[in-house]
Amino acid sequence: MLDSIENLLVRNLHEVFGERDPVRRTTAIATIFDRDCVFSDPNGRHVGHRGVEDAVVALQAQFPDHVFSQIGGVDSLTDSGRLAWAFGPRHEPRRITGLDVAVVSAGRISALYTFLDPTGA
Repeated sequence: MLDSIENLLVRNLHEVFGERDPVRRTTAIATIFDRDCVFSDPNGRHVGHRGVEDAVVALQAQFPDHVFSQIGGVDSLTDSGRLAWAFGPRHEPRRITGLDVAVVSAGRISALYTFLDPTGA
C-alpha cells in the first residue's frame, strides 16, 4: 500500500528529521524515500539514503535539544506536497521555521526541498 503525500511529509518530519535513534531513522528513510532521492536545503544537495542520513545527523549534532513540530496541515497536489514546520528547544519551539516541499513518485519521496523562513518570521 502506498503512503499518501500528506503522510509521507508528516512521517519525514517526525520519523526522519525528528528521530534521534539511528536504527529507527534509517528504517524510516528506507521506507519513505526513493533510493536515489535528492534532498536540498541551505546546507547543500544530498543524494540517496546516505545523503539524507548524513544531513539529519549533522543537523541533530548542531541542535541537540531542538524538536520539530508541524505548523498547520499539509497541502498536496497529484505528485507533490508542502508542509510548514517549526524547530527549536521545547521552551522556544518556533525558534526556526520553514517549509518542506516534496516530490513523490511511486509512493516515496524522490525529491525534498527545505526552505528556511527569514529569522523572526
